[in-house]
Amino acid sequence: MENHEKKAFLKFFITYFVSVALLILAAGFFYFSQIQGHLLKAEEFSMIEYARHIKLGESLQEYDKSAYSHRFVHTRQKHIDIRNFTILQDSFMKFIPTKMPGFYMQVLKKRDEFDKKLLRLKIKIILFQLLLLVVFAYISYRLAKNALKPLQESISTLDRFAKDLIHDLNTPVTAIKLNMKLLLKDEHCKQSSAVRRIEKSVETISQLHKNLTVLLQEETFQFTQLNLCKLVKELLQTQKQLCPHIKFEYECSDFVANLNAPATKQILQNLLSNACKYNKKDGFVKIFTKNNSLYIQNSGPAIAHPEEIFKRSYSADANGSGIGLDIVKRLAIAMDIKITVESKEGINTFILTMP
Repeated sequence: MENHEKKAFLKFFITYFVSVALLILAAGFFYFSQIQGHLLKAEEFSMIEYARHIKLGESLQEYDKSAYSHRFVHTRQKHIDIRNFTILQDSFMKFIPTKMPGFYMQVLKKRDEFDKKLLRLKIKIILFQLLLLVVFAYISYRLAKNALKPLQESISTLDRFAKDLIHDLNTPVTAIKLNMKLLLKDEHCKQSSAVRRIEKSVETISQLHKNLTVLLQEETFQFTQLNLCKLVKELLQTQKQLCPHIKFEYECSDFVANLNAPATKQILQNLLSNACKYNKKDGFVKIFTKNNSLYIQNSGPAIAHPEEIFKRSYSADANGSGIGLDIVKRLAIAMDIKITVESKEGINTFILTMP
């Protein structure tokens, strides 16, 4: 399952499961409150029955003498609400009127048995809720999987189409590049600004073709122990030929990480290419390692919005496609590489923290 599929799956699963879980918890709470109310009513009724037996002089054998107790008390209040029922820390208390004016029978009942019933009720409800949560977690999982199937099928269809398209573009792109080289051997064509613009466009198309080819291989990435210093050194040799006016500084040795070689190479290629492209005259590009990170710095103009440069629509160049750094970000996410950007004091720094 790809990252975007995992995100979609988790969003659906969490939304559905949390909604159902809240309903289950709320239902459990209201059920507990209702049963607790019934139990309290039963306790109050038992105390009334106890007092009735005493008033009528009936036997109290059916009542636990250790749980019940009573006494007659005189109160200054002329009337006490017949619905009085007080819950104390360890017992219940109720005042029952008598035939003697101002005297009430105070009935006390220990709440030990009530607390046991309440505890059993809590355990029963919690266990039932846990069972329901497990059941609905499974249902949420199955629903999320089923809901994801159309998305997976659509993505699979688009991926196949994109791969076929990129593969079919390989032949014309290669033919254009070869013919472009032949044209540049002609001095007249070499001096033509129109041919130079075509050359630049061909290079842009070629670079996009490489980026998309690597990106579409994301689902089949193979990870190996890759020496980043060696890879950076190879890429710098090419960049030095393309950008002779840039001063390159290289400080790297024995930096190994578990990565996919083609994807990592494309990330570094894009970043180094941009570091040269968006640089000032006679500027520098510096590559070095620190802790578990690779730093790529250049002396180009400040980046106005560092937090937006990886967005698909962002491009500092009006003629740029804006896809290069978007692909860099996506490839980095696929390999669990964290990329951060700093731009200050005329120096732009891309920091790649390895997994």
